[in-house]
Amino acid sequence: METIGGVNNWRLTIRREREGITLLRAATCDRRAALPEELFGLPVTTLGDHALTPGRSMPEGEEVLVTCGPAGGSDRWDNSELEDLRLPDRLLQVGDYGFFNCTGLKTLRLRDTVRYWGGGALMNCRDLSTFHMTCTGREGELLAYFADELPRELDVTLYRTDGEDARLIFPEYVEVYEENCPAHHFDYNIYGAGYSYHHCFYQKKLSIKAYDELWRPMLGMEHDKGCALRLAWWRLRYPAELTGQAEADYLAYVQDHVREAARWLLAERDTAGLRFLLTRARWDQDTLSEACALAREQEAAEALALLLEERHKHFPGGLDKSFAL
Repeated sequence: METIGGVNNWRLTIRREREGITLLRAATCDRRAALPEELFGLPVTTLGDHALTPGRSMPEGEEVLVTCGPAGGSDRWDNSELEDLRLPDRLLQVGDYGFFNCTGLKTLRLRDTVRYWGGGALMNCRDLSTFHMTCTGREGELLAYFADELPRELDVTLYRTDGEDARLIFPEYVEVYEENCPAHHFDYNIYGAGYSYHHCFYQKKLSIKAYDELWRPMLGMEHDKGCALRLAWWRLRYPAELTGQAEADYLAYVQDHVREAARWLLAERDTAGLRFLLTRARWDQDTLSEACALAREQEAAEALALLLEERHKHFPGGLDKSFAL
């Protein structure tokens, strides 16, 4: 087995081809990992069938150990602890069941130039919901694939060449076949407000305008209020192609849920987001005081200083107090 240096720890089985390297098997013991961009002067272009499936034995091929030092205190080289994965920039295809049973995987980072995804490539990736995608103009095709394969809530950040990045939330939906005994057949039902979001692609193109137009219909359905808040929030924070009407709709929702937004941002330790919320929404004295108390409880010093300054600016007299003898 040949050993080479890298940014993460990987045990690889590879096949060298004229166009690049095929990873027949890739196993890591790291929680956050990036697959090598190239090996032996050739780009990594293909993940083979079952390439990252946990517990799979090494197939026949050329074996390579990629190491960045100690293996993070773990001796489990089976991807069972892998949570955050970056794919090579020149990767073109993922084989059948490429990530099968990667149940711990939560975040995938990649370019939109992966042209082929094999059958069952994401099967049993139960926690995979966050995507960071570098865009070259083909993001709609890849995003449509993920949205169709994964009906859960998805959090997608698009990094665009023009610098107008976008962060989009795709709400969850559930498809259920329910037995209708008197009629002797099964009824097909969809629950959740996310179905339209997961299918708002036309000829595999993403239309952010069409995405924004789903907002009002979603609010008219049974929906997860926390998901709605995250959706509106990220559209305001990353206003790519945001129209004036859509901005007003999202801002009105955030305004109606300032308390929930403040609690969420404090829990996330997102001080920059809290500062943004202070500039865009109207806060009353009670809401500011409640947020200050929560920041103090969480020992979030920077956020507390920001909130106290805002409260002093708008309510310099402090809280009204009365005493009874």
